[in-house]
Amino acid sequence: MVALQTAAAAGLTRIGLASAQAAEEAPAVDNATAVVVGSGYGGAVAALRLGQAGIRTLVLEMGRLWNTPGADGKIFCSTAAPDQRSMWFRTRTEAPLASFLWLDVVNKDIKPYPGALDRVHFDAMSVYVGRGVGGGSLVNGGMAVTPSQAYFAEQFPTVDATEMYGTYFPRARAMLGVNTVDSTWFESTEWYRFTRTSRKAATNAGLKTTFVPNVYDFDYMQREAAGTATKSALAQEVIYGNNYGKRSLDKTYLAAALGTGNVTVNTLEKVKRIERAADGTWLLTADRIDVTGTVVETKQYNCTYLFLGGGSLGTSELLVRARDTGALPDLDARVGAGWGTNGNTMVGRANHIWDTTGANQSTMPVMGIDDWANTANPVFAEIAPLPIGFETWVSLYLAITKNPSRASFTYDSASDGVKLGWTAAHSAVSVAMAKKLFDRINLANATIYRYDLFGSTSKVFADDFCYHPLGGCVLGQATDDYGRVKGTSRLYVTDGSLVPGNIGVNPFVTITALAERTMARVLVEDTAP
Repeated sequence: MVALQTAAAAGLTRIGLASAQAAEEAPAVDNATAVVVGSGYGGAVAALRLGQAGIRTLVLEMGRLWNTPGADGKIFCSTAAPDQRSMWFRTRTEAPLASFLWLDVVNKDIKPYPGALDRVHFDAMSVYVGRGVGGGSLVNGGMAVTPSQAYFAEQFPTVDATEMYGTYFPRARAMLGVNTVDSTWFESTEWYRFTRTSRKAATNAGLKTTFVPNVYDFDYMQREAAGTATKSALAQEVIYGNNYGKRSLDKTYLAAALGTGNVTVNTLEKVKRIERAADGTWLLTADRIDVTGTVVETKQYNCTYLFLGGGSLGTSELLVRARDTGALPDLDARVGAGWGTNGNTMVGRANHIWDTTGANQSTMPVMGIDDWANTANPVFAEIAPLPIGFETWVSLYLAITKNPSRASFTYDSASDGVKLGWTAAHSAVSVAMAKKLFDRINLANATIYRYDLFGSTSKVFADDFCYHPLGGCVLGQATDDYGRVKGTSRLYVTDGSLVPGNIGVNPFVTITALAERTMARVLVEDTAP
């Protein structure tokens, strides 16, 4: 598999530059047998398996191809020194940490540009998403966690969990390049002192911690630490992209997809409408933009098979709009429903002066506090870095709680977009659960919360944004048990909108495995001559 990934990465360099870069300048308008909307985890799986099956496939991606170095010689900018490459058409960055010591020193003014990270705002919740060929894989922390089989079965009662854990999760992990930090190196390196400090505090409270795998190449990271490789995870690179070391989708699934010779990627094209043509094929309308955000062309595509991999937000919006404008009136009433934040909330604790977290911190998380088995208050808390280059005495966490709250997307005719029915009360459920866990840690360690990180003197828990949007087209509800959208034919969902609001861990391995399962079934049953 490593050899396959190496070859695939080389294939992307050769094939991707010829196809996707040309698409930015003058996208082809050829129709395809299959169209995949989005190049995140679900879309990338669909593209690869379609290409391997010999099906001519077009991937439409609203972000750019990240392959051209900037003036500094690097493709992505760092978290500490963001520029126009950082965020999607913003004049100022919107990082999850809004302040430090209540000072507005985190975010920077930038020029509008199709940057790698977007923060999509709704009334009571904003959602971080990746923009570019590779979607969220470009900007996440790479935590490649498989949920417990019991909880997966609880969330997906009609899916054969034995088959998932015997076939599709292993297939996904192998293709994604999942690996685990060397424990001996972890215990000795300065770059994970912050994690060891948080582990100590959790242990003092009687809580269990666990190592979690990642798609970052830990052999490369050790070379970074030794000074024999260019630093990336050890150079404050993560939320705006990693220049080295990270096995993002453009280096794995998408590289292999382009290597089949049957897949083309068009970039800077946002699909805004889907409908059925008179002959029963799919008709898509997409706007192509330039790097200023100006729509330079409106295009239409026909295809026989349509795969939606635009993520929970993108797929839900397309389907809700299609149903409620009458383009696809027979879609299930549950389209748009079942949305959740994966129980996300972020929190910081202040450590004692002798419990240092270190000036040098890797940006790749490798451990979590696992209290998910606590039926009274199930929480999994990622031990997150705060890599700002000096000692902070801060322990930072992204908590994933078992929040049962769900919301729905509704069509808004005034904007031709969608609204999200998530409320502050929904978020408060996650905060209460996280607070129980971290109150316990603070009590055991005689420590306190940090009040200076989220832009308000009274805000301890960041409950107004999430990294893990899930739901909107839930498997077995708005679709059948394999992602086929109910009320129509040859329309498939392969992304996080299939997951019913919560999966208990970072979700991209689950999304990838479900997409593998869908493609295995669809290619046998739906595309055979």
